[in-house]
Amino acid sequence: MADTQGQENAHGALDGKDDKSLANRVADAVAAEDAKDEDSPEVAAMKEDPTAPARSHGNEPSRGAKIDAQILQEEQEELERKGKA
Repeated sequence: MADTQGQENAHGALDGKDDKSLANRVADAVAAEDAKDEDSPEVAAMKEDPTAPARSHGNEPSRGAKIDAQILQEEQEELERKGKA
């Protein structure tokens, strides 16, 4: 006997042609937007230390990543000097 259930994730959650109520469409849109805002662990580490992703993969950080790390350190020192950190 054939399986009558549809394939999982066959339709987009925000498909306008779907027979969902307006409240369900809004809830899906909010959930999709919230999912975009979450950072992966690698992105969170990069915000703390721009050289972290390269080092975690066993590579030498790029020149740009090294400069970014230096700038972050200088900005932190400046904030500490001004008493704001």
